[in-house]
Amino acid sequence: MKVYTYSEARQNLAGVLEEARRKGTAHIKRRDGQEFLITPAKATGSPLDVRGVRLNLTAAEIVRAVREGREREPATSSSTVRAKNRRAGEPGR
Repeated sequence: MKVYTYSEARQNLAGVLEEARRKGTAHIKRRDGQEFLITPAKATGSPLDVRGVRLNLTAAEIVRAVREGREREPATSSSTVRAKNRRAGEPGR
């Protein structure tokens, strides 16, 4: 563990910060004996920042997949089911 004096740290700030990044901390000691630890901040990023995946798809294949995903089967809403049941003679709610 290298301890930098205040003057060394001031003259070589980039090196002190790089050491903190590599080793987790960097120590700086003042003339009066006070010692400071420099630690790198944790990187904060979006959880949506993900690397892309190469799938070797053409634009036409992507468009077709999106259109297929958007196609819907006829929805059967609860009102449609009740109407069918009433026609069949079953009581509605």
